[in-house]
This record gives sequence, C-alpha cells and structure tokens, in this order.
Amino acid sequence: MAVDPAIIGTALPPTELTVDAGRLRFFAKAIGEINPVFTDAAVAAAAGHATLPVPPTFLFAIELEQSDPFAWLAEIGVDLRRVLHGEQRFTYHSLAHAGDVLTVRPTIGDVYTKKNGALEFIVKQAAVTRADGAAVADLTSVLVVQNPEVRP
Repeated sequence: MAVDPAIIGTALPPTELTVDAGRLRFFAKAIGEINPVFTDAAVAAAAGHATLPVPPTFLFAIELEQSDPFAWLAEIGVDLRRVLHGEQRFTYHSLAHAGDVLTVRPTIGDVYTKKNGALEFIVKQAAVTRADGAAVADLTSVLVVQNPEVRP
C-alpha cells in the first residue's frame, strides 16, 4: 500500500520526559560512549556542566517512551516489517542536562518515492524543547518503506 502524501504536515503526539541521570549513564554505556563527562557527575562538573549532559543521540530515544512509539505508522497503513531506518540528523540549539524536562513534538515533513514507487520515504521532523519552551534541538529521521505492490 502506498503512503499517502496527504499526511505531510500531520502532527504526531508529543512526548515529555524528565531526563534522569541514571538513564543517561545507561544510554552512554549502551552506545559505547567512553567520555566520562556523560557518566561521572564530578567530571561533568569539572567540565562546566551543572549535571550530566545529554549524549547527542539520546534525544531520538525520547519518543520511544510512548507505550507504542510506532503506532503512527500502523495508523497510516505502513507494515512495520517493511520499514528500514534510512537516516537521522540533528540540529542543536542548546545542551540538555539531567533534570531537564524535555518535550518532543514530531511532524510528518515529507513523503516521496524512488525506484518507481518500490521505495517510499517518510521524513519525520521533531522539535525538542525544555519545559520553558527553549529550543534544544531539531531532529529529522527518514524511514524507508518497501512497497510490495511495486517491483523495482
């Protein structure tokens, strides 16, 4: 089933997360981050941080806090078995730290096809802000969906 371009501009449910220092340490370990500024509060303080800073790619994990973070794909008729992660980009405005309350507000930014419709691309853009509304980052992710109805 083809992805309907009419979904461009659709706002998806926001996700709010209070950043926990323990989760930051766990995340840093999981991604193989070896810089102790992300895991040791004393090292972070010596580097000028009030608390542990958020590792760069952590912001994409916030949306995974939803009970079904991929429900929006099912709602637009995408079979999750045909989805690949294509790309992710970050534009940072400020550094987030443990204790910050962050909100991610995603929107469908674009839908396009390649290979005569055999591959469909969904571009999701998300703004990450603090509780006071200050911008933290803009995230872009591209999902690739194989359309079984079209042969390349």
